[in-house]
Amino acid sequence: MIPALLLLLIALLMLGLALFIVFRVLRNPTTSRVLNRLAEGQPPPAAKFGGLAWLDRAFLQAGLPRPSERLGLWLGVWAAAIVVAGLVGGWTLSVAFAVLPPVCLKLFLSWRYHRQVRRMVEQLPQLLDHCVRSLKAGRTLADAVLNAIEASSDPLKTAISRVSRNVQLGVSLPEAVQDFAELYEREEFRLFALGLKVNNRYGGNASELLENLITLIREREQGARQLKAMTGETRFTAMVLAALPVLVMVYFMLTNPEYLPKMWNDTSGQHLLLTALAMQVIGCFTLWRMVRSV
Repeated sequence: MIPALLLLLIALLMLGLALFIVFRVLRNPTTSRVLNRLAEGQPPPAAKFGGLAWLDRAFLQAGLPRPSERLGLWLGVWAAAIVVAGLVGGWTLSVAFAVLPPVCLKLFLSWRYHRQVRRMVEQLPQLLDHCVRSLKAGRTLADAVLNAIEASSDPLKTAISRVSRNVQLGVSLPEAVQDFAELYEREEFRLFALGLKVNNRYGGNASELLENLITLIREREQGARQLKAMTGETRFTAMVLAALPVLVMVYFMLTNPEYLPKMWNDTSGQHLLLTALAMQVIGCFTLWRMVRSV
């Protein structure tokens, strides 16, 4: 029983590592790195949060309610699950229950955050275009931005409504937009906040500034899509090669459950399985470095 559980834990760890590689590939770090070079010279991002503040911030970025009020309940359920798993399946299953839930939660929050922010960036040019039309109709910049926020659609409307709330509480519009930009950590939002801050301090034609910002955001989006298309073959190859060994092991465990335990009980089989695990780890790391070097 113990060898089978140990092999299951190794398979789960390998699957988690492969999913991590796939997630990093889907996030397209090459695109992010190139776009970060284009944004050099912008104000530095806000300091990272830690502890419970980080968890609340991560849930807020993902568009989910804050977990602080029910955190004790969830921690109690998690601890009880770890204890039950240890009593039923031994320390290996207990370790799996201790490690997998935080990793899955982190991956889910990061996936949801990037999906939501991508949709928000796609909606931002429409909001800016609404601001430009309001400015040309004679409204002030603050009124134009707040009116555009009310006319926008979700998920951007729900997220950027914190700007309206902060302005109603007495915060200046540039500072409110800067707070929104630092929360979601995207250069497009930081450029929007920087444009408002420059216009508020030095004046100028706000409609022309926003039109130039619309053009810049659309050009960045087009460049990111072209770069993603150019590296698509490499990223897909990395995903297939990273997931193939894990899928083969899962297939063996489903079709012939006794094969791997018998192999583990043999000394040479243990050496082969450990060698395969080491090769999988090295291969995933190598593929990750290859994708980053494109």
